[in-house]
Amino acid sequence: MPQNKRESLVYSVIMCFCMVLWMSIYNVALQHGGLSLEVIQQAWLGFPIAYIFAFCCDWFFVSKLAKGVAFRFLLRPDSSVRRKVITISSCMVVPMVIIMSLYGAGEGCFHTGMWSGIFMQWLHNIPFNFIMALPFQLIIAGPLVRFVFRKAFPVARRWTGPSPSPAGAALAV
Repeated sequence: MPQNKRESLVYSVIMCFCMVLWMSIYNVALQHGGLSLEVIQQAWLGFPIAYIFAFCCDWFFVSKLAKGVAFRFLLRPDSSVRRKVITISSCMVVPMVIIMSLYGAGEGCFHTGMWSGIFMQWLHNIPFNFIMALPFQLIIAGPLVRFVFRKAFPVARRWTGPSPSPAGAALAV
């Protein structure tokens, strides 16, 4: 997991890229009734704006909310790292699905001009996106992004032995 703001920014950029790209392909495939090269092309064309929107939501709002909920209600200070990762990831998916499902409904209404159905489309999108986003985040994107992130930002190895004493330092010279 990220250790400072810079690492957190890089981690968020990578995670958001993976999640938004996959969910864009998934949602366009749902609209077209299957996966094809045209679906991937349309998802890629809509990706930049969706990515910027999702990243801003993640960085400025959702991550603070998710971590607040996780550490206030679901985690203890002595919880394992694995439990913290799974809990925070799950807490991130819920609001992001709600927000991005509204974004997708709005984008669909923009293309079709049928703005009167945006609320129902949003409610329709939420369960479909949730059943894809949560498993994808926990099983594929999360482990993949953490692996890539740790290759770029290895955890510093800490000395676990006895602290050096002044006498020991003199002997080492």
